[in-house]
Amino acid sequence: MKLFIKKCCIFITKGYIKAMKSRKLYNRISVLREERGISRKELAEKIGVNFQTVGYLEREEYNPSLDLAFRIGEFFELPIEMIFSTSPMKPLSQEILEQKKRMGG
Repeated sequence: MKLFIKKCCIFITKGYIKAMKSRKLYNRISVLREERGISRKELAEKIGVNFQTVGYLEREEYNPSLDLAFRIGEFFELPIEMIFSTSPMKPLSQEILEQKKRMGG
């Protein structure tokens, strides 16, 4: 019974991971990096990844782990939902204006 449960859980987990890998995440990494005048290599060193990983992330060819998403958010001092989204992202200036309108300002 234990072996069956282990195999079942592994199968379910693999299916879940496969489904999650196919979900596209949009991001603002390149815009934020360019605004701060830092290279991919500099960002990579600060967040602990290879500079090529930053390129994959910027081109949206790779979804970050949750830990990496938080490290990126901490580096840019922004909540991760301001950096990553499951739908195409509006320009930051537009989001800030909309947020101000919602807050009555």
